[in-house]
Amino acid sequence: MTDETQTQPYNPALRESATFGRDVIHEIQRAAETGIYDIRGWGAKRKVPHFDDLLFLGASMSRYPLEGYREKCETEVVLGTRHARKPVVISTPVTIAGMSFGALSAQAKEALGRGASEIGTSTTTGDGGMTPEERGQSSRLVYQYLPSRYGMNPDDLRKADAIEVVLGQGAKPGGGGMLLGQKISERVAGMRTLPQGIDQRSACRHPDWTGPDDLTIKIAELREITDWQVPIYVKIGATRTYYDVKLAVKAGADVIVLDGMQGGTAATQDVFIEHVGIPTMAAIPQATQALQEMGLHREVQLIVSGGIRNGADVAKAIALGADAVAIGTAALIALGDNHPRYADEYQKLGSAAGFYDDFQDGKCPAGISTQDPELSQRLDPVAAGKRLANYLRVLTLEAQTLARACGKSHLHHLEPEDLVALNVEAAAMARVPLAGTNWVPGQGGY
Repeated sequence: MTDETQTQPYNPALRESATFGRDVIHEIQRAAETGIYDIRGWGAKRKVPHFDDLLFLGASMSRYPLEGYREKCETEVVLGTRHARKPVVISTPVTIAGMSFGALSAQAKEALGRGASEIGTSTTTGDGGMTPEERGQSSRLVYQYLPSRYGMNPDDLRKADAIEVVLGQGAKPGGGGMLLGQKISERVAGMRTLPQGIDQRSACRHPDWTGPDDLTIKIAELREITDWQVPIYVKIGATRTYYDVKLAVKAGADVIVLDGMQGGTAATQDVFIEHVGIPTMAAIPQATQALQEMGLHREVQLIVSGGIRNGADVAKAIALGADAVAIGTAALIALGDNHPRYADEYQKLGSAAGFYDDFQDGKCPAGISTQDPELSQRLDPVAAGKRLANYLRVLTLEAQTLARACGKSHLHHLEPEDLVALNVEAAAMARVPLAGTNWVPGQGGY
């Protein structure tokens, strides 16, 4: 609600439409005036069933809890055990999702690498290639192999600790990315072999990939390039998850990265963000079922992303079947994005701290989603990396605390039996009982 609407006197005769609310009316008027669709960053803003609709059943009498910090609750995860000679070992099940240099400043990419390395987890390149800042500060770096092939370099593939073949993204499954001209600096243009200052639209599908058989060939090619040393991840946007996971595993993936509709993006159509894909919580049980039916659950690891905010989200995702999670938007906030210290500058941009989602404009006051040299210099990679590391530690400790309360000595020991749902929709999507009953919608009970 704006200041203007807050100051208007209350009129009991006025009734706002649930279908044509003020935000809808504003968007219709904007579209009518401009004739173009809305582009923005961030992720879905509509409320959909999420991890807050689930609760843990802590130990009391029928379950025995672990004692505080004196009894261990392990958090280490090994990714890529199926085929790779050098799996990726991370000390916490929280990783950093792929975000490109171009969408983010070089300082932000360096900070992500510093923060992840400090606590022993991995970060991911995103579109546009590998920067020396990121590789130099990342102890474990995943190289994304995207449909655009922007910045793709076989030598960089060999420098990576894992390769992630991106087939879809949670914010825009079936669609390609955007990088507007104001963010195509000389360096970004050089890395991507693009003209400087011209809008770039990434492809929505791989140029040499039209089906699962072609993916099998591509994975074999990537294994040959890297001498079978590193794991091959396959990233999918959460849509037809059950079938997509089975096809990706059959094609040879070591790790599945599953991105739900709450996942963020640097820039895409608002209609894509809000109306394509399914919630993260709904997708995990489908992926888990597919892996279990293939006898490969926990052997082919599952990384889940899309709306992960706290240790409870981490623990709940793992209880539903994930091996690890990836964070993107939350990581940027930890670096300093949308911080109140820049409130005045956000206001000048027509936004506010906590609401700024115009990542595509390249005017980020925090120096994160920008290529402007003056703005990007504001971000100290060392200090920002420390903030990210602190946040990752908190996520890990919170997840451990919940696991101990359920009597688990490893986060991977969490299971659906430890969860209940607060409403019918969440119970049906997560496939756990409605709280106070043993009824799982569609599975009988009372």
